[in-house]
Amino acid sequence: MTEALDVITYGEAMAMFVATEPGPLAQVAHFTKRAAGAELNVATGLARLGFKVGWMSRVGDDSFGQFVRDVLAHEGIDARCVSTDTRFPTGFQLKSKNDDGSDPAVEYFRRGSAASKLSVCDYQADYVLGARHLHLSGVAPAISSSSRQLAFKLAHEMRAAGRTISFDPNLRPTLWGSQAEMVGTLNELASFADWVLPGVGEGRVLTGSDDPRAIAQFYLARGARGVIVKLGAQGAYYATAEGGQGSVEAQRVEHVVDTVGAGDGFAVGVVSALLEGRELAAAVARGNRIGALAVQVIGDSEGLPTRAQLDALEGAQTQAAATAA
Repeated sequence: MTEALDVITYGEAMAMFVATEPGPLAQVAHFTKRAAGAELNVATGLARLGFKVGWMSRVGDDSFGQFVRDVLAHEGIDARCVSTDTRFPTGFQLKSKNDDGSDPAVEYFRRGSAASKLSVCDYQADYVLGARHLHLSGVAPAISSSSRQLAFKLAHEMRAAGRTISFDPNLRPTLWGSQAEMVGTLNELASFADWVLPGVGEGRVLTGSDDPRAIAQFYLARGARGVIVKLGAQGAYYATAEGGQGSVEAQRVEHVVDTVGAGDGFAVGVVSALLEGRELAAAVARGNRIGALAVQVIGDSEGLPTRAQLDALEGAQTQAAATAA
């Protein structure tokens, strides 16, 4: 009997080689191996907070594929819907190390990967519909047309079953045939979501406006219950279908180490809080909190906290606020 899940997501995981020294990737001699993938980062963060998380994907019959499986097992992520495709390899990437807090350079080696062959054939109704929430990002639909079809299949079936859906656009323009195709597809996918989490720059591309209120209204008009627009150092703006709105300040970070994964950390915070029944403002505050943790360490998911760490941090911040008042 399939164990019920709190959250399900799908996408591509890759082996990631992170430079241990700054400089152009061509000149770096030493790297550290980690796992990477936007949806996998969110799955990892939610699993560390105690949620039962399932992740759907394909990996190759190779050492990178086994590495991904080992990471899933270590994080406690359900991998019953991860298949091994003997025809195609597991993708990988290289990432530079930047000491100035700027975005690192990333080179992908994912063309023709096992995960790019994901399709509606990977859909298993009893497994998927056993979850109460689906998280999607714009990365997995971009890797191939067959993976895109799977994204819409998941969204349609979960919406029809009355489950909740969150969507992070997570734009990857180089993976799309054109910007028009990317914008049209992702906005259509967003129309299935209860909670939409664009960055303000993504909102400019997807809606034509860089006004957080206009971006939020764009998705609310298409059926979203809540929209959270990430504003970087300015925090985030949120609006709800019921007319609520507000802004939440960013968490102060003294030294940014690695910006990759900040948006995934934000999604972990927002989704986890909403699944716990918290108000949207509190969910956004947690998103800012975990996003700030993510940028203070090297690696896409290494900064994501455990439940004990998050409880301690939230408790300390609550006490500090009470003392200041």
